[in-house]
Amino acid sequence: MTWNIALADLDLGQAEEDAVLAVLRSRWLTSGEVTRRFEEAFAGQVGARHAVAVSNATAGLHLACVVAGLQPGDEVIVPSLTFVATVAAILYAGAKPVFADIVSETDLTVSPQSIAERITARTRAIVPMHYGGYACDMDAILALAGKHGLVVIEDAAHAPGASLDGRGLGTWGRAGVFSFFSNKNLATGEGGMLVTDDDEFARRARLLGSHAMTSLTWDRHQGHAWSYDVTEVGFNYRLDEIRSAIGLVQLEKLERNNQRRRSLTGLYHRELSIEGPGLGLPFVKHRGQSAGHLMPILLPPGKDRIKFMEHMKSKGIQTSIHYPPAHGFSYYRVAVEHQSLPVTEDVAAREVTLPLHPLLSEAQVGEVVAAVRAALRES
Repeated sequence: MTWNIALADLDLGQAEEDAVLAVLRSRWLTSGEVTRRFEEAFAGQVGARHAVAVSNATAGLHLACVVAGLQPGDEVIVPSLTFVATVAAILYAGAKPVFADIVSETDLTVSPQSIAERITARTRAIVPMHYGGYACDMDAILALAGKHGLVVIEDAAHAPGASLDGRGLGTWGRAGVFSFFSNKNLATGEGGMLVTDDDEFARRARLLGSHAMTSLTWDRHQGHAWSYDVTEVGFNYRLDEIRSAIGLVQLEKLERNNQRRRSLTGLYHRELSIEGPGLGLPFVKHRGQSAGHLMPILLPPGKDRIKFMEHMKSKGIQTSIHYPPAHGFSYYRVAVEHQSLPVTEDVAAREVTLPLHPLLSEAQVGEVVAAVRAALRES
């Protein structure tokens, strides 16, 4: 279907085309010098000591769990209101996800109180997810982690360029992981980045992400090594030069495009607040500087979400749901026991995501708002 107003769109142009063409002409496509430059630039942008490029954020989260030493029997506290990859990465490492609730209908990030209630003698880590590019309460989460000796791995897939108290999201915990999927603020198609200030964590992440080989193909191509050893079981989680080249260009646009997203979010909030208290507007007031990745609304209780979304579709406006809670999926209902998550379940049943991207115009926001008002009347 061709949408009049798409949920997401890409700010791609001649600079990205030129960057890709330069890689093709170099005849070196796998991880190499361009990827190294992307890692260095990204680390500088978010304020991390190290950045390790990975094939996607799911791989990065898995890598972080392995490097953090998670083992079978370990428990890891994670929100259920997240993309399922956040939870799957914990299972890849053999650990057990423990679902925590979110704060409220105005703050869709994981609740520190809910985390505290779920800490046991088997808890080893917390994986907060910065929903929509908005900061979790990292002060409270780090306080809990410090008290109980837990590792914090931030799922910052939505949050490149976002910050809390002047500190980049993804740099608060032992490691943070970002996504470069096609609908993200910094998009390369696939890809991701693991960041950390811990030298040894970065060394092991880089080693394990490339089959645990002691020298890389690029090193041998440059004549820096003749062979290699393999010191443990590793993974093939490398990012290629083409995506890294796109990422370098996208990184230059990130702050400008994030600011555009924040401006459009403010316009949405102003226009939709006229609807009154029945329509929920998460994150109208929230600590930190958001990346403005998502524009979530909460339908009034009792409204038919499918009818609402069908009305928006009839106007050519794409909407989505972020997210069906992980604990409700068929596999996770059986594989992962969970306590009551009343706030998550209420919010998830009412959430609709509206279009938001840097190419969206103010006039298009006006069209979406008008369609929301009409859909609310009809649904």
